[in-house]
Amino acid sequence: MWTVVYMAQNKEDADSIGKVLEEKGLLIKVRTMGENNDEGELCYEILVPESEVNEAHEIIIENNI
Repeated sequence: MWTVVYMAQNKEDADSIGKVLEEKGLLIKVRTMGENNDEGELCYEILVPESEVNEAHEIIIENNI
């Protein structure tokens, strides 16, 4: 099962965070969520397998994301 570990406000942030997680060896999925925000962009969810949630959170914290 896939679990959301981060929600990004734009595609660039989602891609950047996803890249960091992938470089650490995690599987990721990025999916759009909701409607466009005030700047006309969607929000993005970053998901990892449930078994990798703790590791993903540690990586996010270590990288000050």
